[in-house]
Amino acid sequence: MNYTANLLDFIERSPSCFHAVENITATLREGGYTELSERDAWQLTNGGKYYVTRNNSSVIAFIIPEAKVKPKFMIVASHSDSPTFKIKDIPELEGVYTRINTERYGGMILDSWFDRPLSVAGRVMVRTENGVATRLVNIDRDLLLIPHVAIHMDNPNNGKTYNPASDLVPLYGSGEAKGSFLKLVAEAAGVSAEDIISHELFLYNRQKPTVWGAESEFVSAPKLDDLGCVYSSLCALNETSVKGTVPVMFVADNEEVGSATKQGAASTFLYDTLSRICDSLGGDIRIAASESMLLSADNAHAVHPNAAQLADPTHRPIMNKGIVMKYNASQLYTTDAVSSAVFREICRKVDVKVQVFANRSDMRGGSTLGNISNSQVSLSAVDIGLPQLAMHSSYETAGAHDVADMVSAMHRFFETELEVCGGEIAIK
Repeated sequence: MNYTANLLDFIERSPSCFHAVENITATLREGGYTELSERDAWQLTNGGKYYVTRNNSSVIAFIIPEAKVKPKFMIVASHSDSPTFKIKDIPELEGVYTRINTERYGGMILDSWFDRPLSVAGRVMVRTENGVATRLVNIDRDLLLIPHVAIHMDNPNNGKTYNPASDLVPLYGSGEAKGSFLKLVAEAAGVSAEDIISHELFLYNRQKPTVWGAESEFVSAPKLDDLGCVYSSLCALNETSVKGTVPVMFVADNEEVGSATKQGAASTFLYDTLSRICDSLGGDIRIAASESMLLSADNAHAVHPNAAQLADPTHRPIMNKGIVMKYNASQLYTTDAVSSAVFREICRKVDVKVQVFANRSDMRGGSTLGNISNSQVSLSAVDIGLPQLAMHSSYETAGAHDVADMVSAMHRFFETELEVCGGEIAIK
C-alpha cells in the first residue's frame, strides 16, 4: 500500500477536525466496525469491532478479542485538530473590501498564512422541525486570501511583528460582497441562511499536498501535525489481528488549545470508554491499566537544514531515518526508561528504526496529549512522532518514507501483549 499517497488524500478530504472524524468513521464502518452511542448501554461481543464519537470531532475505536481474556489495552492517541484561524460568530468586516473576522486557534507560524489560497470548513447547526441538526461544510474552492503589505510600504524583512487583529484578516470580496458570506456557507451546507443558528468554521490552506525532492523523499502538506499520526493509527488498527489485548485508537480534538474540553484529552472520554469495555468484559479498569500502555503519537521536530544550531547537540532527528521518541525532564512528554524500553523492543521486532528527541536545554519546547490523557487514566506511556519541519506552519514538511514505518510500528504495538511481574515486563 502507498501509505504516503493515501495520507495526502486523507488530508485533502479532512479540511477540519469534523471532516477528519467523518472520514475516520467512514473507513471504520467499511471495515466492519459498529457505532456505539454514549447515551446507550453497551453490549460488546467477543470479536466485535466498535467505535464511539464525541462532539463529532473526537473518536475512539477498539477491537474485542475473540477469546475471553482479562482486559488490558494498547492505546494509540493522536489529535484531529491543527493550528488555524477560527471565524467569529459575526463574520463580516465592512469597508472598502469585505473581510472575514477571525481569531487564532492554537499557536501557528503566522506569516505562513500569507498569500495562499484559503477556504472555509467546519460545521453549522441548523434549525429542523424537531430541533437542531449538524451539517458539515466545506466550501471547496479558493475563497479567501491574506495579502502581505508591499515591501515598499512596510518591509517585513526588518523584523516585523504581525498582529492577527489587523495584519492577518482574510480578504473575502469587494464591498459589494457584504452580507453574502453566511449565504455561501448555507449553500455549501444545503440549507437556507435563515436556518443556520450557529457555526464553528475554520480557515484551511488550499495548497495541494505534494511529494518532492531529489528522490521524491519529502512530502509537504497542510495539517501533517497531526493527521500524519491519525492516519497511521487508522491504517494500523485496520490491519491488526487481535490476540490477548484490546487495541484502542483514540483521536482527540482541541490538543492545540490545551485539551481541556469535553472531547479533549483532558476529558473523561478515554476513561469512560475503557471503563465501559472493562465492565462489559468483566474486568476492572484499575487492574487493566497496570498492564496497558499508551502511545502518544504527535509529530516531532527534525533537525532544520538552515538552523541546525537550534537542535540539541545529541538529539537531532532526521526525516526518513526512523520514528522519533520524545523525552523531557519536566514530563511535558511521558517517555520514561520503562516505556522507552518497551517501545524500542516493539520497533526492533518489525525492524523500524527509532530516533530520539529532546529540546536544547535552554528551550522549553512544546507538549502534547500523552501526559494530559494520563491525568484521567494512569498508564505507562511513551511520546512518539514523525520527524517534520515547519511544525505549526500552514504547510508542513515530513519524510515520504516515514509514514510506512509508523504504520508498521503501530501495527505491532496494537498486537503486543504486556505482562508485568515486579520489575520485569514480558512483551508478547
